[in-house]
Amino acid sequence: MLGLVVSQVGAGAIVARLGSRPLVLVGALGYAAGLVPVGLSTSFGALALSLGLVGFANGVLDVSMNVHGLAVERHLKRPILATLHAAFSFGALAGAAFGGAVAAAGVGVEEHLTSAAVLGALVAVVAFLGLLPASADASPEGPAVARPTRALAVIGLFAFCVLLSEGAVNDWSAVYLEGELDASDGVAAVGLAAFSLTMGMGRLAGDRMSLALGPVRLARGGAALAATGMTIALAGGGPAAAIAGFAVMGLGLAALFPIALRAAAERTGTPGPAVAAVSATGYLGLLAGPPLVGLLSDAVGLRAALVLVAGLCAAAAVLAGGVRAPVRSR
Repeated sequence: MLGLVVSQVGAGAIVARLGSRPLVLVGALGYAAGLVPVGLSTSFGALALSLGLVGFANGVLDVSMNVHGLAVERHLKRPILATLHAAFSFGALAGAAFGGAVAAAGVGVEEHLTSAAVLGALVAVVAFLGLLPASADASPEGPAVARPTRALAVIGLFAFCVLLSEGAVNDWSAVYLEGELDASDGVAAVGLAAFSLTMGMGRLAGDRMSLALGPVRLARGGAALAATGMTIALAGGGPAAAIAGFAVMGLGLAALFPIALRAAAERTGTPGPAVAAVSATGYLGLLAGPPLVGLLSDAVGLRAALVLVAGLCAAAAVLAGGVRAPVRSR
């Protein structure tokens, strides 16, 4: 994750100069190639280095994909970024299910990750052929780094709150269900599955909702819904209420990060650096969330620590005015 955050700022500068298209291919191939040494690692140091390289490539891919998605939006003259993020959500669910099936079949880690790397590289090359030309979003004369402004800082803080909340649920929902509510291992896993599923479904509807409600109302309503969902999960009397709360929270958070990225891109004529800055700030939240909740849980207990997540979702609702499109974009 640290490699991902570090590489994002540099990726934004390169996207501004060369366009997102070539970096999508470089990031995707780098990500695929990095899986091979992960599977072959025989020591903690080698594994950490391999995962750092994967994270670095992931950061390049993350920024370039989002910038390219925004370029496609401008080309189509309608929002599609939330739908693209839905593909990510369902891809993650499919990857987890497929990985579990492969492990259950007794396939070794080396063979599994090498096969995934080859398949991923092939898909990347095929997808690359259909992308817009690099000139669609290259700005050789534009700034390589986003100029810090109050507007961009508010969007970054909004993204930080959103992804910290998402990361906390990803890492702690099952622990909460099992440790605080005495749920079985199988039931505890349902909480995260419900959160992930409703997030994917919500992203499928996110672009239509953005057109119908506008980004500010959708962002404010989604963040408030996420805060309500976490409150239900914490105040409910048993596992069923907690699972329902996590499902509501996933639905509320679904469209918020894509909205933040679009708002960042609309603040400048050179979207790469702005998207990179907001994305890196958001992923710092994703990185910080799980250990922060863990430290708080040691002091006050997990249920009380997760109140912080509800508070951050409420804070995102307050910050939602920052994603309003500039006058020239409207």
